[in-house]
Amino acid sequence: MSLIKSLHESQIVNLWRYLLLKGTELTAEDGTPIKIIYSGRINNDQGADFRDVVMAANQGLVIGDIEIHIKSSDWQAHRHHLNPQYNRVILHVVMKHDRKTATHLENGRSIPTLALDKYTEDSIPLIYSHIGSNMPCSCCRNNLTPGIVAEFLDSAGRKRFLTKAARFEANIAQVGASQSLYQGIMGALGYAKNRLPFLELAHRLPLWLLEPMAQGKISDEECLARQQTLLLGTAGLLPSQRYSCRQDKLDDEWVDTLERLWTSFHHTEVMSPNSWHLFRVRPSNFPTRRLIAMSHLVLRYKERGIVEEVLNIIKETPLHKGHRRLEAVLVVITDGYWASHFDFGSGSRIANPSLLGRSRAADIVVNVLLPFTSAWSKLNSQPELAWKSFALYHNYPKLSVNTVEKHMVRQIGLNGSLVNSAQRQQGLIQIYETLCTRGKCDSCTLGIPGQASLRLGTTSKSKPSVLPAWKR
Repeated sequence: MSLIKSLHESQIVNLWRYLLLKGTELTAEDGTPIKIIYSGRINNDQGADFRDVVMAANQGLVIGDIEIHIKSSDWQAHRHHLNPQYNRVILHVVMKHDRKTATHLENGRSIPTLALDKYTEDSIPLIYSHIGSNMPCSCCRNNLTPGIVAEFLDSAGRKRFLTKAARFEANIAQVGASQSLYQGIMGALGYAKNRLPFLELAHRLPLWLLEPMAQGKISDEECLARQQTLLLGTAGLLPSQRYSCRQDKLDDEWVDTLERLWTSFHHTEVMSPNSWHLFRVRPSNFPTRRLIAMSHLVLRYKERGIVEEVLNIIKETPLHKGHRRLEAVLVVITDGYWASHFDFGSGSRIANPSLLGRSRAADIVVNVLLPFTSAWSKLNSQPELAWKSFALYHNYPKLSVNTVEKHMVRQIGLNGSLVNSAQRQQGLIQIYETLCTRGKCDSCTLGIPGQASLRLGTTSKSKPSVLPAWKR
């Protein structure tokens, strides 16, 4: 037990990785055989230690998270059994199983516990410190040329684009072009943490209710006040909806204006403030600031509508080095209250007039504007514009690197310089979401040496086409 007390969870993680690399046959405390197909990626946020793990079970493949502790009793000591964020956990890995009962989730389900002490000797504290932060997949052992890997990334990136375009196609047919684009931008403004709340807000407050706030012979300031009131009020993010006891500390004319307007509106159903994830969110990415950015975009394109403006700009943008022009469609710089606050209150001050900067604008161009345009063009029989939208995507420079890309570069053992475009970054995400986290190693081109070109239907010397699949 003295050894257990001296261990850190990081050492348990290293031992766990060592046993997986070694191919050790593992068995849970209840006798369940444990076979890990994909070891997942490290989670640096709230929730379990490893995300998107794929594990073979009696009923087939199980996808979820893994939590690692020194002792199995730590599960309850850390109150994970009361936290719904841990309901995705499929395996509890510990050094010592010191409880007789099973590991229970907040939703009442029980999961297997795997104790590692029976697979090693007592003198283990430091010998596994050399294990890297990623478990490499089998393709790392294959002699793959840069050309083959580049083709696979381009192909996966093309597939991701076409998949997004197909979703927009279905969505446009259901809710119309303007609402579909609005929902796409709203979802992107939420990032991963707040994507679902932003989409819910877009459904509760559709564009056709928001746009009239910018109409009529009123000043831009009044338009913004109306739109921001509707957005923040429907989201449940106005001060009076979250911390009314602190109203006396919010002595600001703009806050008073929003609160006064909210009392005069016929309200839609208001979201709960608890719908929003505010923990570990960068101040510049706070939901309030992103919603304010949306109000500026609606005002900016009030004359012709954002769909027509986007389509016209894409038509006029040159294929090479035109990305700055596309990003300018979305970049929002402000002054006044939101140039100095990321949320309401004196404790939320920030010196940043950029509500929506170029980096996030670029992400939205690649993930929303271009696939939306491809979908709209196909529905409206404009194949040249559909081709143009994909060609812009194909030529788009590399975006900011996210955690999935960092993980995949290490996972596959890539030279980072090979991922030199937005399309290849999207390809890595596509591989992660459709192959790695689905346990489809046998379907991965990179895992079969000499077969990559055959599977793609090209040779490693050929140039990737920039034509969408439906046009080729």
